[in-house]
Amino acid sequence: MQIPDSLSRREIIIEFFPVGQLVKVTAMDTATLTEISIQGPKSAGEDTLKRNALKRLEYVLKKKAIIQ
Repeated sequence: MQIPDSLSRREIIIEFFPVGQLVKVTAMDTATLTEISIQGPKSAGEDTLKRNALKRLEYVLKKKAIIQ
């Protein structure tokens, strides 16, 4: 799985929480303490859920003008 270039030099913590047939994925940028959460089906697979969480975190950091 490829990490987006804008996040490649940042320390990011990713956690997976199974909730029934869903998985809640939380990603946090440790430098800014910015945290996002997404949900997806277990059948989507860990790589897909991780990629979606990183894209969401990238979007939020760009919106806050923390990254370009």
